[in-house]
Amino acid sequence: MTDFFSGAALSNLTEHLLPGLWPFLVALLACVVGVPVAVYLSRRYGVLAQPGGRHAHRLPTPELGGLAMWAGFALAILVFLPKDLTSLGVLVVSGLAMSLLIIDDKRGMRPVVKLAIQVGLALLAVLVFGDQIKFFSLPGGRVVQLGLLIAPVSVFWLVGMQNTVNFLDGADGLAAGVIAIVALILMLAAGQLRQIQIVEMSGALAGCCAGFLLFNFPPARIFMGDSGAHFLGIALGMISILGVAKVAVAFALAAPVLALAVPIADTGWAILRRRIKGTSVAAGDLLHLHHRLQSFGLDARQTCFVFYAATALLGGLGLTLFGHGRILAVVLVATAVLTSTVVADILQHGGWRIPAPWLARLLGEPGTR
Repeated sequence: MTDFFSGAALSNLTEHLLPGLWPFLVALLACVVGVPVAVYLSRRYGVLAQPGGRHAHRLPTPELGGLAMWAGFALAILVFLPKDLTSLGVLVVSGLAMSLLIIDDKRGMRPVVKLAIQVGLALLAVLVFGDQIKFFSLPGGRVVQLGLLIAPVSVFWLVGMQNTVNFLDGADGLAAGVIAIVALILMLAAGQLRQIQIVEMSGALAGCCAGFLLFNFPPARIFMGDSGAHFLGIALGMISILGVAKVAVAFALAAPVLALAVPIADTGWAILRRRIKGTSVAAGDLLHLHHRLQSFGLDARQTCFVFYAATALLGGLGLTLFGHGRILAVVLVATAVLTSTVVADILQHGGWRIPAPWLARLLGEPGTR
């Protein structure tokens, strides 16, 4: 414990993570300012999620949250990062993802068209901007070069990230909160590796998620839509690949993979389940893990808390590979999140009332999707 909280450790942490704080704050504030604009544009052009079907909300809800998120992220990137191919690639590809998927939010796309866009975005990142997974490591320090598999593996990762976040976006506040936690975990891993550019990008991604969460936490006043989910997915995928440039991939990708283990497993099971039933992989259903948790009696907030806790715990375990492996730190983070879940549940079901409106909102009756 003394080692973890020593002056040298705290100084090292501050030195390598402080560069990510400013992009975080700029992205957060820009997103907060941009959300009302996105709400206006959603209503002006009819980009609204209508009640019914898999949507449990009662009123048409603006669905251009992805535009505000990307705007906050882009502003932070432009202000703090160097104008090189790396930052340009993340900015352009994520912007295209957001822009193209607005069409899906507006009038819907055929699944094959959406998949083609996902693959096209991944190919653009891999072949034009060089965002590639080139090798991975084996126990004992052996490194395996991927060679001809570089492009297929990289594209698979980027397409998988887009679909994972898209499938995760099924309850108010879920995707934005989980990706914010994963981005912070990436920032910690990059800080330990002294990858300042990745620290800044991760901070910007976490900031735009945090800003959006202020409006999206149950009951949501705006949704991120497919445009927001695909922006987060491709940006997270690209940033995580950029972080492996000078380290063994098996370790560099461990943190985001472990942090997203629950959503990734849920996505994989959803694909397998639909193939077994003979239905389209893109066909929506109410059998995702977050839907099952709600069918067991959890509301949207409690479901979010469960996912946040799992993400923080598993991501904390992944960080043990980067020198953040104090069990105490992992336990503290997981315990804090789990305790908030339990306390919220007890207060809600016990009928307690919180006089502070901003706290009462955390425990009120939610509107979920």
